[in-house]
This record gives sequence, C-alpha cells and structure tokens, in this order.
Amino acid sequence: MRLLKEKITNEGIVLNNSILKVDAFLNHQIDPDLMMELGREFHKRFAAQNVTKILTIESSGIAVALTTALFFHVPVVFARKQKPSTMNENSYNTKVFSFTKNVTNNVSVLKKFLPPGEKVLILDDFLANGEAAMGLADLATQAGSTVVGIGIVIEKSFQPGRKRLIDAGFQVESLARIKAFENDQIVFVENEE
Repeated sequence: MRLLKEKITNEGIVLNNSILKVDAFLNHQIDPDLMMELGREFHKRFAAQNVTKILTIESSGIAVALTTALFFHVPVVFARKQKPSTMNENSYNTKVFSFTKNVTNNVSVLKKFLPPGEKVLILDDFLANGEAAMGLADLATQAGSTVVGIGIVIEKSFQPGRKRLIDAGFQVESLARIKAFENDQIVFVENEE
C-alpha cells in the first residue's frame, strides 16, 4: 500500500535497527485520513470472508479496527490488557507477550461480546513474532468462533510472526511488509502492490 509506505518512510523512525517508531500517525497521534484508507484496504482484502466481528487488542489496533468495521458494518471488540474492576462478568482470557514492551499481558474479552459462531477478522498494528495475533485467535477459538483472517498494518517480515500465523492456517494480509532495517533505514519487501 503506497500511501502507508510513504508515511512510514517519511515519518517513521528506526531505533537500533530493531524497532520502528510510528507514533506520528499510528501509535500515539492518529492520522484519521490514513486510518480510513487502511480500513478501506482491509475491507477490500477480506470482503469475501463474511466478517461478522472485528477483534483487536488495546490500544494501537483500535483505530484501524474501527475504520475497517465502518466498511464491514460490524462491531469491533478489543481485548483488554488489564481487567478493570467493572469487568467482573465471565470472560475469555489468554496470555500475550509484547515484543516491543518485553512484558506478558493477561488479555480478556467478555464472553457476551464474542459469542459462538462469529466470523472474526483479527486486526493489529504490528506483526513481529505473532504473539498478539495468536492470542487473539486463541480468544476467538475459546468463544467457538472462526478466525477468517488476520490483517496487519505493518509487518516486520524478518521476524517469524508471518510464518507462524500461516503455519497455523490463517490468511494473513499485511499492508506494509518490512524486509529489514539497514543503517536505521527501512527496506520494504519488494514486489508488493
């Protein structure tokens, strides 16, 4: 997706040849026009999947999940990383390790918001090792729902997440795939579009 790659190139910052900082448009400040285009693109890529629910994890996946949901006309559910005291109803729970923050979170979704039989599209901002996507897929499986695809805004293709998700049988669509960070510069996977 050309627009996203331009944003990453112009506004993304590579830290220590391992982390891409995109807080100017995705992780801290959100570019609403870009989010609408990302939502439109995810809708196009998963239109044949009869999506009935979009599932993401708080917090950076919420914006793109919402704009994608507008095109599908379905609800968004986001897994909570910490259970608030008001979340005392029955929930599905799993553990998710965050590569960027180097912490394991216990994530939860209330059962009433993820009933059995849903066709779930999982969306997230980054794919590195696949931990968040696999955790969300686990929640959908616990619910008796089907994961019909996984959409990623930015994939670090040099890490094992994509292979892990494909080996698990999921359709994975990433809007920007990064091949490497070289001298703190971004090298995209070629031949996309």
